[in-house]
Amino acid sequence: MSNTSEIEVPFHGGKLSVPKDIAVSAWLEKVMGRTEQAVRSVPRIGEVWPGQGGFNGGLARHADGRPYWLIVSPDTIGAFGDVPWGDYGTDVPGAKDEFDGYANTQALTATGDHPAARKCGEVEFEGHRDYYVPAKRESAVLYANVPDLFVREWHWTSTQCSANGAWCQYFTNGDQDAGYKNSKGRVRAVRRLDF
Repeated sequence: MSNTSEIEVPFHGGKLSVPKDIAVSAWLEKVMGRTEQAVRSVPRIGEVWPGQGGFNGGLARHADGRPYWLIVSPDTIGAFGDVPWGDYGTDVPGAKDEFDGYANTQALTATGDHPAARKCGEVEFEGHRDYYVPAKRESAVLYANVPDLFVREWHWTSTQCSANGAWCQYFTNGDQDAGYKNSKGRVRAVRRLDF
C-alpha cells in the first residue's frame, strides 16, 4: 500500500487524516487480532510452516467460531499405522467433541489404554509438544485442504461415537464413518496455532 493515499475521518468538528496502510494495519490488529505483517508470513496451505512443527493444514474453527490454523506433523515424525484407537467397550468421558481434538486427546491419554492418542500426544518436533489426534470436524477440514499429505486410507479421529466405536476420516473420498475401537488403523498427529 502507498502512504500517499489517506483516509479522512470526521473528528470534533475537524478532520483526521490517516494513511491507508496504517488504517488497514490497525483494523487488522483490532478486528482480526493480527497485523498485516503476520498475514503476509502465513505459508500457503499444504506448505511447510517454518518453526511451527509441520505443514499448514488450513483454517479450522473452535465451536464458538474462533479460527485457528491446523498444523500437520511431517509423516516421518507423526504418522502411525496399525494402531488401535483403544479401550473397546468403554465410553470415555470428555472424548466426544467434534471440534476439539486437543481436549479429546487429553481426555484419552488421562484414562485407559488409547494407543492412537498416546502416540500423537508423545510427538515432539521443532520444540512443540502439543500434538494431538484431530477431531471429526478438524479431520474433515484436513481432507478438504490437504488430502495429499495423508495416505489414502482411513485415519482415526479423536472423536468417540460410542463405547465401541470412534469416528474415522477416509482420505480417498472424504467419507467419515465409525470404526471399532479395537480395529487397527492409521493416525496423524496435528497441532493448532491460534491467532
